[in-house]
Amino acid sequence: MASFGSDHHRWVFAFGVLGNLVSVIAYLGPLPTFYRIYREKSTMGYEALPYVVALSSAMLWMYYALLKPATLLISINSLGCIIETLYILFYILYASKQARKHTIKLVGMLNVGLICAIFVVANFALKEVSVRIMVVGWICVAFSVSVFAAPLSIVFQVVRTRNAEFMPVALSATLTLSAVMWFFYGFLKADMCVTVPNIMGFFLGVLQMMLYVIYRKPKPLVAEKKVPEHVINIVMLCNSDVHPVVDSQTSGNCDVNSTADADENEDEKKDEETVSAVADEPCSSQAQVHLDSPALLVCSAA
Repeated sequence: MASFGSDHHRWVFAFGVLGNLVSVIAYLGPLPTFYRIYREKSTMGYEALPYVVALSSAMLWMYYALLKPATLLISINSLGCIIETLYILFYILYASKQARKHTIKLVGMLNVGLICAIFVVANFALKEVSVRIMVVGWICVAFSVSVFAAPLSIVFQVVRTRNAEFMPVALSATLTLSAVMWFFYGFLKADMCVTVPNIMGFFLGVLQMMLYVIYRKPKPLVAEKKVPEHVINIVMLCNSDVHPVVDSQTSGNCDVNSTADADENEDEKKDEETVSAVADEPCSSQAQVHLDSPALLVCSAA
């Protein structure tokens, strides 16, 4: 029994240390983002909410670990509080005036107001230590689930666009490995508050990596060939022939002014010659051709 207890303790310690190491890598994951912010001297549309929520989660877990107590949880979450605080301060330094105000409000509501409220209620309303630990622990679970659920928007974007270009696969792999380590730590210590959120974190991490494998090479979109549109202008001219020519506009009016005052007793031959002369008139002097688009010139007798 003594040997079993000693081995159990060693496994708990081993997974706790590994969880600390992997979590440090996960905490350092946003460093390239903040280097880019420093280089551009602008937050470039990035949101501060993930870092504010992560800081709240680390503060609550440190409070929970102090109530237990659990040294390995205290170590990683105290480091997490320091790193996330530096991220937020760096963000505020380079944020626009509106984003800076919004971030300060978030910090005031979550990291000061909410944490202080939980601390006051837990210490003064919950007299029994076991009840206090349980309540604070499940609040920590809720915050951890929200942190793990944050990448779901990226998951939906990948599925919708079938493109994993913007998925942080390295960070997803690190968080998945961290969830595995902390799951076994909580399982071996029979701590459900540590075990439950890391089950969800593991499955979400595996889901993200599977989507990356499926959509890492997006299929190029096939450009549709557009058939050029042909506008056919029908222009009424003054003879009855049909002439297909390349034309888009015609200016000029080929109206034929008929001689209404022709005498009824006029010679029939003269009338036929007049009509024939009008019908054979080419009208080319009145129709101007522009080579913009094809046109169908229809000539009809007046």
